[in-house]
Amino acid sequence: MQNKITHIIILVCLIIGCSACKNETILSTSEKKWLKEQEAIKVAIYPYYPPYQFINKNDSIDGILVDHFGLIENKINYKFEKVYYTDWSLLLDDIKNKKIDVILEMQETQGRSEYLNFYTKFFETPFVLVTRKGIDSTLTFSDFMDKKIAVPFGFSIDDYLKENYPTLKINNFQDDISSLRSVQRGESDVFIGGKTVVNYLIKSEGLNDLMVIDQINHNYIPSIAVRKDLEILNDIIEKATKNISNQEKQAILDNWLFDIVKPFYKKPKFWVIFALIFLSALLGIVSIYFYLKFKIKQKTKELQIAKDNAEESNRIKTNFIQNISHEIRTPMNGIMGFSELLKSDSLTEEERQEYTDIIIKSGKDLITSVDNILEISVLETKQSKVKFSKTNLQEVLQRLLDEYTSRAQEKNLDLHFKNEITEEQNMIITDQPKLHKILSNLIDNSIKFTNTGSVTIFSYIVENFVNVSIKDTGIGIKQKDQDIIFKSFSQSEKEISKNFGGLGLGLAIAKEYTDLIGGEISFISQENEGSSFLLKIPYTPNSMLNNPETLTANQEEKNLQKHVVLIAEDGEINFLFLRTVLTKMIDFEFVIYRAKNGKEAVEICEQNDKIDLVLMDIKMPIMDGYDATKQIKQIRPELPVVAQTAYSTEEDIERALAAGCDDFVAKPVDRKILRPILDKYISIFKK
Repeated sequence: MQNKITHIIILVCLIIGCSACKNETILSTSEKKWLKEQEAIKVAIYPYYPPYQFINKNDSIDGILVDHFGLIENKINYKFEKVYYTDWSLLLDDIKNKKIDVILEMQETQGRSEYLNFYTKFFETPFVLVTRKGIDSTLTFSDFMDKKIAVPFGFSIDDYLKENYPTLKINNFQDDISSLRSVQRGESDVFIGGKTVVNYLIKSEGLNDLMVIDQINHNYIPSIAVRKDLEILNDIIEKATKNISNQEKQAILDNWLFDIVKPFYKKPKFWVIFALIFLSALLGIVSIYFYLKFKIKQKTKELQIAKDNAEESNRIKTNFIQNISHEIRTPMNGIMGFSELLKSDSLTEEERQEYTDIIIKSGKDLITSVDNILEISVLETKQSKVKFSKTNLQEVLQRLLDEYTSRAQEKNLDLHFKNEITEEQNMIITDQPKLHKILSNLIDNSIKFTNTGSVTIFSYIVENFVNVSIKDTGIGIKQKDQDIIFKSFSQSEKEISKNFGGLGLGLAIAKEYTDLIGGEISFISQENEGSSFLLKIPYTPNSMLNNPETLTANQEEKNLQKHVVLIAEDGEINFLFLRTVLTKMIDFEFVIYRAKNGKEAVEICEQNDKIDLVLMDIKMPIMDGYDATKQIKQIRPELPVVAQTAYSTEEDIERALAAGCDDFVAKPVDRKILRPILDKYISIFKK
């Protein structure tokens, strides 16, 4: 009784509040006029579905939707004519035959949506399974497929089950209470209905021998249904329902669905959650502790390695400086000593000629040492420039042969030259001084470390490269030294430098110059059997040399031209890393654009036809890398697109290539892997 009084007080307050706001009318003049012209607008009420609508103990209609509809009447200042039904099937027939205009409560289904509009879907409850107590409570909906299922005839759950499970054994009854009692009597095995209705009926009707065991994947959403053909009425109901505030809705729900709230700290769920949070925090702290301990150990190890490398580098350079002193003083002693001897009047002509030759040779050795020091200094500071021009390869090789023939003869070595390049193929575009220096250092190295036998030079063309091979029968290179022979200052650490002299810079310079002109250098060597060095440099076919002057100028212009790269990357750190890696590559000059998503990348490629390469992140907002690549390839099919992403499985690679990407590099991007990709798609020659 107390609950009923509370309910009446709340409802009165709501009505008074609505009446106070009546001046703020929500209907248009034409809608008000239409309402006045209607003789009666009929609302169907089926009061057998508590707590939404039902007949209370005072034999009056009560419920959530009754209160809600009362609010609608006050909002529009109109009283509808209520028509009460005891037969749901008759109600359905009347709405189809247009004998009534509105249904207070109905669930929307596909069939009903053809002739009705639905409003006020602000409450939702799942459909549950109800059985007699004593039945296995772990049973689910699938366990009742061959059992008798009780549902009210014509209700939405009846339509849902018959449509989705046509083989079910369904027992239809007039309403929910009749269906529940059929389960209580054993005439049916299970009842399926809305959870809120079930709980209300079990308590109010004293059905204590029934229990809820499970729920199905379908919900009951009560709504107000209006005939579609009544357009003005639909507009009125829609305006009224939208004008009902959330506070007004909540007041109705709180009145009917009230619950006793325990303090949160008295609920077992609170302490379970608290314990889980505490244990998770403790586990997190322990994990962070061990992670930091591991990182400190790792960084300490890295610092120790860096310290050892720095000390080793310092020791090597110190020894190198000491070796410079020896290598400069040796030819200087020859120059100064034999210059003094030339002053003697007692010298024979043969002695004078011999001393003069020694002075000249010592001068050349001194110049070679100084040149090597200056060249390695320029290369170390990344200041060396490339100047391409038309070059006669045979003339270069012939000059080197003439230069080193006497050196070979002094050591009783045979110096051979085997040329397989024809006259038509002899002209190439390269940096002639650097090519001469590379080959000079390789030949000098072979003669220096060969005591008996021969040095043979081979020249030939394979595909798009000119190959020059220098093979000797010298002492070879120890296995432990083969990884460092191209490094600056490395030879000063070898015992062989004591016997053969030199600063150990020749091969380092040759390797740096080879990289600058876009070539490759490699070797194979066997200790005490000899070594074979192979130089590969890009070859320009003779058909492209019709206008050598113009081609040389164009070639130089192309090599001086900057490369335009678009980095599609939404992550700030990843973009900064890639930009830094690119700008520190000495063989390239880059103009770098950035796109923060795939859509921006497509737009930039549309607007800028100078872009040479796209580094495409795959996972980006707005448009991902796959879709962006497809669109870019439609605009510029020839533009290379290299995918760069953390997703690096075989399937990810195949998907990137299928989208049109030309290549793939996994994050974190390795500079050693990125460099060959750049050489492949935008080499320094700008083909």
